[in-house]
Amino acid sequence: MRRAIPLVLAATAALAACGGDDGTLTVFAAASLREVFPKIDAHARYSFAGSDELAIQIREGAPADVYAAASPRHPAELAAEGLVEPPVVFATNRLVLVVPGDNPAGIGSVEDLAHEGVRLVIAAAGVPAGDYTRQVLETLGREDVLDRVVSEEADVKGVVSKVALGEADAGFVYATDVAPVEDDVDVIELPDEAQPEVEYSVAVIRGSDREHEARVFVERLLGPAGREALREAGFGTP
Repeated sequence: MRRAIPLVLAATAALAACGGDDGTLTVFAAASLREVFPKIDAHARYSFAGSDELAIQIREGAPADVYAAASPRHPAELAAEGLVEPPVVFATNRLVLVVPGDNPAGIGSVEDLAHEGVRLVIAAAGVPAGDYTRQVLETLGREDVLDRVVSEEADVKGVVSKVALGEADAGFVYATDVAPVEDDVDVIELPDEAQPEVEYSVAVIRGSDREHEARVFVERLLGPAGREALREAGFGTP
């Protein structure tokens, strides 16, 4: 996880270097939106990372115009601090358990994750996917599974990548993260009673020099074209 944070800082520094002064809208978005957001607006400049890290960068004055997170928590906190306008929920998702295609650990359920030698990878605490994962395990009464964690990633893409590459025996990711690696992983659905309420929120950054363009982006995201793109990518829409 420590290696991923400088990458976010580097991306932010790069944005600051160009300063957004070329008039291009800058969107900070959760890593799980990497495939779908460019389909909603191909001309915006994107920085994809963990929602928590992006919130930190916004607090530090990063030149963002729109913030889209994989949880209502961080946008709500930024709104309370006066840094973003009131956030709006624009999509939903669900958490799943993924294993490598050959499933060497023979995992068929969450309970199997507790077996000796299982290598589990999850998102770090504070990252929405990591918080949702811990919520699932708490609901199922299987916090003991956390003893099998060998890596905590800075965003959900890091989780799915390690499982797809066979560097872990299982990982908790969003259902929408499966499509890019569907040939390399198998999906295990979670019990309905343990499924967390996964909601994505978007907000315009207060003081943005591109306030009009930011509002247009959010309107497009919430409108028919945005909802259709989200549905095609596997997201639910409120």
